[in-house]
Amino acid sequence: MNDLSVFDAIIRLIYLGAATCFVLGLHLMNTPATAKRGNRLSMLGMGAGVAAAGAYIVHAAEATLTAWTVLILGAAIGSGLGLTSARRVQMTAMPQLVSLFNAVGGGAAALIGVHDLLAHSGGVPVSIALPAMLDVVIGGVTFSGSLVASGKLQGLISGRPIVFPGARVVNAVLALVLLGVGAWVATGTAGTTGLVIEAVAALGFGVAMVLPIGGADMPVVISLLNACTGTAVAMAGFVIGNTVLIIAGALVGASGGILTKLMADAMNRSLTNIVIGGFGTGDGPGVLSATDGAPVRELAADDAAILLGYADKVIIVPGYGLAAAQAQHACRELAELLEERGAEVAYAIHPVAGRMPGHMNVLLAEANVPYGQMKEMEEINPEFPRTDVALVIGANDVTNPAARRSGNPVSGMPILDVDKARNIIVIKRSMGHGYAGIDNELYTDARTGMFFADAKAGLATLTAAVKAVTA
Repeated sequence: MNDLSVFDAIIRLIYLGAATCFVLGLHLMNTPATAKRGNRLSMLGMGAGVAAAGAYIVHAAEATLTAWTVLILGAAIGSGLGLTSARRVQMTAMPQLVSLFNAVGGGAAALIGVHDLLAHSGGVPVSIALPAMLDVVIGGVTFSGSLVASGKLQGLISGRPIVFPGARVVNAVLALVLLGVGAWVATGTAGTTGLVIEAVAALGFGVAMVLPIGGADMPVVISLLNACTGTAVAMAGFVIGNTVLIIAGALVGASGGILTKLMADAMNRSLTNIVIGGFGTGDGPGVLSATDGAPVRELAADDAAILLGYADKVIIVPGYGLAAAQAQHACRELAELLEERGAEVAYAIHPVAGRMPGHMNVLLAEANVPYGQMKEMEEINPEFPRTDVALVIGANDVTNPAARRSGNPVSGMPILDVDKARNIIVIKRSMGHGYAGIDNELYTDARTGMFFADAKAGLATLTAAVKAVTA
């Protein structure tokens, strides 16, 4: 066995170990309690895979100065940007960061496809041209679509569905170009002209696909784009014959696809309906609902504190308002105070609460909320009728009883059964609409008291009031 074959065998074994880390890491991410270990294990696998790939490139290139320079600069710049972004990002901006990472992954994969299509003179073998074409298409759509999604989440682009005259015709034309020119590129005979047309069409389609989608659908869009990123990476693996890329990309693509389906089901909407266009973001005028003209009961801090301080069972329902106010620590402090007084406290997590999958889980975990207290919708809903107080913090559409009736934007969407609790306290800055653009009928329920305040300030006030009334 010569030196190259021994080296190649070692690289393959490292790739196998990295793939094993990916699979085990993904399994550990099934529950919040083991998610950190899963993340670390996946990081270990990715680090090993990157190191092995770098060693293979240097070995194959006979350790030229160019090879070393490119590898060291790439690793330094990428690691620096990743570390800086991770350390500085606020939890409220995590969805935007995830979208940017999706864009980077899709764009990098597309560049691999572009390189390999241009590297072959005199025609590209179909075995390379087909996955490279898919790489360019999927990666290009992911790159531009993720940038638009990040812009919407950051407020650089309006969160409302943006539709212009002839938008669907443009989408249809772009789709036909992707299919037609894509088939030409896949034959390996399209050359630079076909590749440029395909890349531009993919970038345009990504923009045109995400612009009409409203902010309420962003959790689903992020999951979908994440799945596309994984698929593009897998295609890149086929193009360059890298096993670890194929496995990692396939895992991300499959898990992202499954999560997308679960998120769409949680909203009781088809993926096709979401991609064609979301149902708004609340930036426009509201839709008339059963709450118009109905009285709202405003609750004073002392009255809310009495309800909370003497409750035996409390369910906290966090929403994006909690994230926007960065009130997770204040929420945990109030919960700990109630527990000290003997109350049973749990957190009701709706699948699409926040702006990305798992947003509330990550936010609460960052505040050291015990994982066992975070309950998914199916588990917590039967508990509401036995609950003394349901404390809703910045959650809107996911608690709206109007979802149980037909004829409105949230009809059929599974919701948290907050209205079945004995008493409901809602912390909210105003009576403004949620993303669906309609009033929340929970707010006019006879058992609901509205405590108008910023989530962080309101929770601090309630914590002080509970201490005072129970002293």
